[in-house]
Amino acid sequence: MKLWGGRFTKEENQLVHNFNASITFDQKFYHQDIQGSIAHVTMLAKQAIITDAERDTIISALKEICSDIESGKLQITEEYEDIHSFVESVLIERTGDTGKKLHTGRSRNDQVALDMKLYTRDEVLATDELVKELMTTLLDLMKEHIDTYMPGFTHLQKAQPVTLAHHIGAYFEMFKRDRSRLHDIHERMNYCPLGAGALAGTTYPLDREYTASLLGFTGPTLNSMDSVSDRDYLIEYLSALSTIMMHLSRFCEEIILWNSNEYRFIELDDAYSTGSSIMPQKKNPDIAELIRGKTGRVYGALTSLLTTMKGLPLAYNKDMQEDKELTFDAIDTVKGCLALFNGMIKTMHVNKETMAASSKNGFTNATDAADYLVKHGVPFRDAHGIIGQLVLICIDKGIALDDLPLEEYKKISPVFEEDVYEAISMKTCVSLRQTIGAPGHEAMQKVIDINSRYLEEN
Repeated sequence: MKLWGGRFTKEENQLVHNFNASITFDQKFYHQDIQGSIAHVTMLAKQAIITDAERDTIISALKEICSDIESGKLQITEEYEDIHSFVESVLIERTGDTGKKLHTGRSRNDQVALDMKLYTRDEVLATDELVKELMTTLLDLMKEHIDTYMPGFTHLQKAQPVTLAHHIGAYFEMFKRDRSRLHDIHERMNYCPLGAGALAGTTYPLDREYTASLLGFTGPTLNSMDSVSDRDYLIEYLSALSTIMMHLSRFCEEIILWNSNEYRFIELDDAYSTGSSIMPQKKNPDIAELIRGKTGRVYGALTSLLTTMKGLPLAYNKDMQEDKELTFDAIDTVKGCLALFNGMIKTMHVNKETMAASSKNGFTNATDAADYLVKHGVPFRDAHGIIGQLVLICIDKGIALDDLPLEEYKKISPVFEEDVYEAISMKTCVSLRQTIGAPGHEAMQKVIDINSRYLEEN
């Protein structure tokens, strides 16, 4: 059934129908379409545009349609152009002329805009909840590994000793910003386009504020042309999803490295690993690799929608139908990746001894050795050069600074005494870093307490 056929004298070409139709993907928000229609007819009756009896008949039938779709009793078929025409056609079949009054005072343009907003609003909240669940896992790991020493890196070179809690805490901050972005998007998009009509409103005395309140919006949109052509909220959401995926991908890259034979910092659980069809010894981090790979897929959705929108004049254009498939795919991809990543890191085994040994053997305490000299009156620039010479000696001998005999230290500088070994131990190197945001135990505990309150309150 075509809702717009009165103007036409020929049937639509089947290829044109197939190309134009969106029901194969927009059926995803049948619930939102029905939800919006119920609010719309409730408002129509309040404004005496339809009778209370007509309202009740339509609402009862719409709820029945929704229930029948959910139970499988009613199948959404592809003979219809979109989910809106499907729902309205079934409604008319079940209620006759009364059902034909559903579309009074609205257009498919504001209907589509509403459905996509309702669907996206729900998905923003669902995404936020998954990010929060992941952050809860990260916080648990931070609590467990507040004293698990490991090397911190710059340029993929061992730099200074940190703790696993401190390292994971960096990702906690990233995901906290992600949640902030999702909150901002939800707040900014939460205005109702229903009642904007095709682009210029309607002559019916609609109460748009009432409709907005019924659907949980902050209020109605204030320009009908913008209402039907706005896709900013989707671009913002896809941008936020892309940033979430970037953060997941960065973490996955580290998980892949840490899980390798060369690092052995962690071991992934068998449930989140795969094997090789030819090499029996292999245990591959495929989940982490796939999440890293799917990041580009989500980026593609953002780039696609930006490209679609960049040349469109006001108001609605059919190009905007392209906002759905890639957005749906990006949402499903990100939600799946968040759930899988959460399970993967929740079950991974941390090799604490290997991490600690790696930090000791990578000269990560070289800066602390220089600080030892500075505290004994040596200018920092001179101390830097002295420790550089000691590092070269250690490299030549194949040992760590911790294992270099004191006489070797004294050959380079007489300032060194036996207490240098305590000064450059991993425990000392980390524990003395107590400024807020640093890896020292007390500083890290303060951050963990702050993050615990954050998750309780948000």
